[in-house]
Amino acid sequence: MEIPNIYKGDYRLLAIPPLLIILASLLFIPSIKPGVDFQGGTLITLSLKGAVNADDLQAQLKAEGLDAKVSVFETAVGYKSEVEVPQSKDLVKAEELKIEFNTLMPEVVELEVRAYQNASYQQEYTTKKAQLDAISDQMFSLARINKATLGIKGLNDLQKRFGEAYSAVYKNYQDSISGPINKHVSYDSISVQTVSPVLSSHFIDKAINVVILSAILSVILVFLFFRTIVPSLAVLTGALADVTIAMGGMGLLGVPLTLQSFAALLMLIGFSLDTDILLTTRMLKRKGDPRDNAYDAMKTGLTMSVMAIVAFGTLFVLSLMTHISTYYEISAVALAGLVGDIFATWGINAVMVLYYAEKRRGS
Repeated sequence: MEIPNIYKGDYRLLAIPPLLIILASLLFIPSIKPGVDFQGGTLITLSLKGAVNADDLQAQLKAEGLDAKVSVFETAVGYKSEVEVPQSKDLVKAEELKIEFNTLMPEVVELEVRAYQNASYQQEYTTKKAQLDAISDQMFSLARINKATLGIKGLNDLQKRFGEAYSAVYKNYQDSISGPINKHVSYDSISVQTVSPVLSSHFIDKAINVVILSAILSVILVFLFFRTIVPSLAVLTGALADVTIAMGGMGLLGVPLTLQSFAALLMLIGFSLDTDILLTTRMLKRKGDPRDNAYDAMKTGLTMSVMAIVAFGTLFVLSLMTHISTYYEISAVALAGLVGDIFATWGINAVMVLYYAEKRRGS
């Protein structure tokens, strides 16, 4: 069946559907919730000895003081459960105190030496040492440790005890999770993934840097290839539209922002640039009617998109059968973005480049 040339007639109307999809996507993007990778917390995966009702287990854990999200699914090797526990306020505070302590400690050590040699430094040393003690007191309080019973002597001992208190905060957090789970769940094996506040912040910083760097490199390479502003902007607009639609799909389908879904978004940028450059190259580098060139590029591009959709559609079905969250996140984001790429590339990018090409030829 031959696809009709959609660029005959007033092709500018083709931009309406993708623009409406983008506007709808913007409404769902605020619904995206960060996963453990980006907000910190703990993800416990259990191999259950039998079937468990997820809602009942979640209620039991909440009654024990553990505010967790529970999911239970059946796999080929039996039932599994995922228990996602949000970031602990105590852990966040402990990380902040640790950074403050480690930043201030070298200064206090140096002032202690100077104060011993020159009394003029005594006042500054006393002030900084009081700040260090206040920080350590907060850490001992979080760890539920009575500082008075420790008999701390000197800064080296204080640093050692501070590290032990920091470890105790983490142990208390782990015990608060493992206790209720062991009480209400029978399982054969357990896997625990904990992301600290520092590590989650690191993930966020790295993700932002990757996006900025990829955008800069894309702008440079596309402009060097076409050496004109409009086609370059059209290519980058298509990539931005793909990511926007994919993120709207994440909000609609309840896919959290994790390293897996973020990787899928980066993959979509590459795929979008591929189809957009294919379109732009054929329209600007080939001779003949730009509308026919756009139509020819669309047939090739749609073949690429359909094959990719079939591949990720298969992975999506597999994720529903196996309940593997990694497969679901990658495939759901990819499918939303690939479908969005069809509308964005051939409805927005093609319209922009086609309008530019006809104006340049004086059509």
